[in-house]
Amino acid sequence: MIRLACTGLVALVLSGCASFSEDGGFTPVAQLTQERTGLSPSYPRTAAQGDAAAARVAALLQQPLTADSAAEIALLNNRALQASYAELGIAEADRVRAGRLANPSFSFGRLNGAGAVEIDRGVMFDLLGLLTLPVASQVEQERLVLTQLQAADETVGLAAQARQAFFEAVAAQQLAGYQAQVKEAAEASNALARKMVAAGNFSALDQMREQAFSSEATVGLARAQHQAVAAREQLIRVLGLAGPQLDFTLPERLPDLPAAPVEPQDAEQTAMDQRLDIRMARRSTEATARSLGLTQATRFINVLNLGYQNKSTTGERLAQGYQVELELPLFDFGATRAARAEATYTQSLHRTAAIAVQARSEVREAYSAYRTAYDLARHYRDEVVPLRKRISEENLLRYNGMLISVFDLLADARDQIAGVTGAVEALRDHWVAQTRLQTALTGRSPNGL
Repeated sequence: MIRLACTGLVALVLSGCASFSEDGGFTPVAQLTQERTGLSPSYPRTAAQGDAAAARVAALLQQPLTADSAAEIALLNNRALQASYAELGIAEADRVRAGRLANPSFSFGRLNGAGAVEIDRGVMFDLLGLLTLPVASQVEQERLVLTQLQAADETVGLAAQARQAFFEAVAAQQLAGYQAQVKEAAEASNALARKMVAAGNFSALDQMREQAFSSEATVGLARAQHQAVAAREQLIRVLGLAGPQLDFTLPERLPDLPAAPVEPQDAEQTAMDQRLDIRMARRSTEATARSLGLTQATRFINVLNLGYQNKSTTGERLAQGYQVELELPLFDFGATRAARAEATYTQSLHRTAAIAVQARSEVREAYSAYRTAYDLARHYRDEVVPLRKRISEENLLRYNGMLISVFDLLADARDQIAGVTGAVEALRDHWVAQTRLQTALTGRSPNGL
């Protein structure tokens, strides 16, 4: 009885060591996200915290969005992200449960016959669970850490998605506005051509060319307007906006190209040290190794219960004792569990190596895409757009000197369409490529954006 009481006391002490954290395991997620995005995510667990997050979102929506404010709104307002944070509570509950001994079982039996009543009572404790409790707790702690890394990975990924969606929405809006100007000019040109044909000063063939351009401009505007709507709706989905929140304002144009490109130092090593998917793979391998140790420790003994038992019979003294339940490894000596754990560990090792190889390649590819996009945007800014502007100014001088007709001037305006459109798209591609590069360096695979 004394030994049994000591066993129960030890179980109670160990059980008391496992408890829930005040933040639900969210602090590491917030720290990892802050380090990689400069933003602090929110996991409201009370009404007051929810109201504070909603007030912050409302304040950000009062001003024209920026890439940073769009990312912050997504982290505060995206319901899918908030739903994924619930996995933290599940993982923490499993950790706490693993740190507590399983509830004891009570058995009671009563036999009546031949004028006598026989009563059996027993209380059983999971002794094997008590012996392996520290290792089991460590395994579940590792799973909680993996869940936190996964939550941070999703958070960083969502911030990158918000930035990318912002740049695409602004570019689409900017192109739609420019396409509206093109259509207006095309309609004016077509109307003038019709009048000149009626006056006999313009050929029917040239007039049909102006009409065709006007028709193409109408089609281009319709497509550009739809693309602007689609890009805005994509941004809305990422930010998790609805109802009155939809009335937000985007800036009229994309941010200017930086004076110099980003030159990351030791990019591949940075990815190896900082990328969350690599950290998850490493921790998963470590957790699997610990799980393998637990499997090896319990491969022969899978069930071991110890308990107190007494028996009372009518007219006889109370009989007391203990009972041990032990699974006999007659048919399965634990080899299947050990083999499965070893195979899982080997699989985890290879997956970690594969993720590392992929991450290095993605960093190199992302940097190449970024430098190409930067160089193209700079080329448009420094060469193409200024050249088109000088050509336009020269043609305007020639028109004022009556050396070319108004249709020659309009033809030059049509030639500028490709240059302006290319410049906007190149600037958009630069900002998107920079977002993907940063994600490849410290967050996750950019292919998921």
